[in-house]
Amino acid sequence: MMLVEQTTVPLAALPVAEFKDHLRLGSGFADDGLQDGVLVAALRAAIAAIEARTGKILIQRDFSWTVYRWRSASDAVLPVGPVSAVTSLTLIDRLGAETPVSQSSWVLVADLHRPRLVALGLSLPLIATGGSARLDFIAGYGPNWSDIPNDLAQAVLMLAAHFYDFRHGETAGRDLMPPMVASLVERYRTLRLGGME
Repeated sequence: MMLVEQTTVPLAALPVAEFKDHLRLGSGFADDGLQDGVLVAALRAAIAAIEARTGKILIQRDFSWTVYRWRSASDAVLPVGPVSAVTSLTLIDRLGAETPVSQSSWVLVADLHRPRLVALGLSLPLIATGGSARLDFIAGYGPNWSDIPNDLAQAVLMLAAHFYDFRHGETAGRDLMPPMVASLVERYRTLRLGGME
């Protein structure tokens, strides 16, 4: 299995001004934007860490997921959520030739924890030996910061503040995810039994 992020979180979707308020940084000075690069890096790192911990994509973007076999013939659980659309399913043979699969043969079952691609017939399309299937899909709570649930948004700001405070690497012997952040994201974590596709 291989999950590839096709698009990144746009700069306009990052809450830089909110983060400055959260940190209680001064304003009205000539060098107000001096720290923006560091703040953006801390926000991006916090978003990535929380997405990795929860399996939930916070800001909507495009992904590509490649599998080499289906775990189940009738459905496939996608590796992240929430998923708003599967834009294409393509079979790739061992020589790299691609064959698009008609959208009339499968359907997306949206779910916060376990979005699934479900076959409308007896089974999902057969993946040839040495071949793969690639699903292109859109995942995330929405395109804007305001679309993220409040507790996850707060967790991002808190973790970004932690990363900002320890940006010079002096975290030896400390948890990388502070307990308050971990408690905010815990209910969003997906319990996976039996591995992944």
